[in-house]
Amino acid sequence: MQIPRTLRAGIVPVLVSGLLMAATGPATAKPGVAVRAAAVSASRLAVVQAAKQINYYPSAAGWTKMWTSFDAATIDADLAKAQGMGANSVRVMVFPSVFGYPAPKAEYAAKLAQFVTMAGAHGMTVKLTLFDWWNGYSDIAGSSAWATAILAPYKNDSRIVSVDLQNELDPDNAAAMAWAKRLVPVVKAAVPSTPVTISVNTTARLAKLKSGIALDYYDFHLYGYSERALSTIRKAQALVAPATLVIGETGVSSLTFTEGEQAAFLARVFQAASAAGIKSVAPWTLYDFAAGAIPDSAVARTPAEYHYGLYRTDGTAKPAAAAVKSAWTGTAYPSSLMDLGFENTAAQTPWQNYMPELGVPARTQSAAHSGTWSVKLSGTGKAAAGLPAYKVNPITPVKPGQKWHAEVWARGNAATGTTQIALSWFDANDKWLGGQGSALLRTGTTGWTKLIVDGTAPAGAASLQVHLKSGANTGSVWFDDVAFSAS
Repeated sequence: MQIPRTLRAGIVPVLVSGLLMAATGPATAKPGVAVRAAAVSASRLAVVQAAKQINYYPSAAGWTKMWTSFDAATIDADLAKAQGMGANSVRVMVFPSVFGYPAPKAEYAAKLAQFVTMAGAHGMTVKLTLFDWWNGYSDIAGSSAWATAILAPYKNDSRIVSVDLQNELDPDNAAAMAWAKRLVPVVKAAVPSTPVTISVNTTARLAKLKSGIALDYYDFHLYGYSERALSTIRKAQALVAPATLVIGETGVSSLTFTEGEQAAFLARVFQAASAAGIKSVAPWTLYDFAAGAIPDSAVARTPAEYHYGLYRTDGTAKPAAAAVKSAWTGTAYPSSLMDLGFENTAAQTPWQNYMPELGVPARTQSAAHSGTWSVKLSGTGKAAAGLPAYKVNPITPVKPGQKWHAEVWARGNAATGTTQIALSWFDANDKWLGGQGSALLRTGTTGWTKLIVDGTAPAGAASLQVHLKSGANTGSVWFDDVAFSAS
């Protein structure tokens, strides 16, 4: 897409005094009546729907610090890195507390203009999120003046792909909703050809937002369980239909899980979104954050918040970077993504222990069907709830009626008990629906043996776990070279 270079850094926003007079114009919506925004062109919405967007702050300067410690060279290099991954859009947040309120300061307006110009130079559009870290919902006049002044330089600028009025607004907050109903028309008047949205982070909030405010499109932040992403996305789509839905944020912290699971999480969301017909999925975020990078806040005091990046603070790529690049460029995911041969390090595998109190799977070089490594279970117990196992969720989204095939090579040494590969199905609420298991590995000492299981996703199935199980085993078993696929 050709991006105009019409804006110059340092343009001063229009006079706020006149805006304060104009801000009294929008009328309060009647209770229970959705606010109708002026329609934007189908072509502008198409750009939003196709945006390969990254959420962004510099690694050393998150949230408000991005603007108070504005480092143009670092930002330009970061945008180049995102562009190299296939990104063609970037989301940035704007803070009234920093930019100046209700009259934006020329200094910060110039920084925003410079950011937009740098993004454009890298072939990237910009999504502006206004009113972050702000709750002055009673000040309609000031909010209107500020938003209009921030947006005035971009009235007909196609580099601005969309405007998000506020990040993760809470529709249960009556004051917030009343404020948003008044502000959406103000924003639409400021940038009439630009799609306007409001982002939320649960389907319940999405339903309440849709019932109260008609937007150009709806922006859903998807966190939690990526293995059930298709079910969640389809529910969200149904709630806003016939309007457009995009995934404006998604990801998982590599402090909470492994870097390998972070990569698989994002791949699952991209795959689920694609199955649902959604092309725009925006990972949170480009970089991990260095110590001190997040201003004092609840976010700063949450260790996991520092580790959502596709890149580490030293600039090296996590596995998630390759997964996102594959999704954005339409190329095959790395063969190492699912670690089917267990050659990844423990920190870079998506596999997880199941019932470790009964036995902990261990990567080992003591035996391998191929490569160097395998996974070993020894001296395991059993319980009524199940057997210890090594488990993983595939990246392919699960659909009821879908046929699945899985296999693994296994061998035993004085093995006892139950050893097999199994499929376990779960619904959208993570309720177990049943499963299928392979034939058992022969007890005693055996050579490498292929175990195979086939199953069909039952009605209501939303996710699948593949389990490598060995319980009540006083000896040892090794697993290697897993394969699974859906018809």
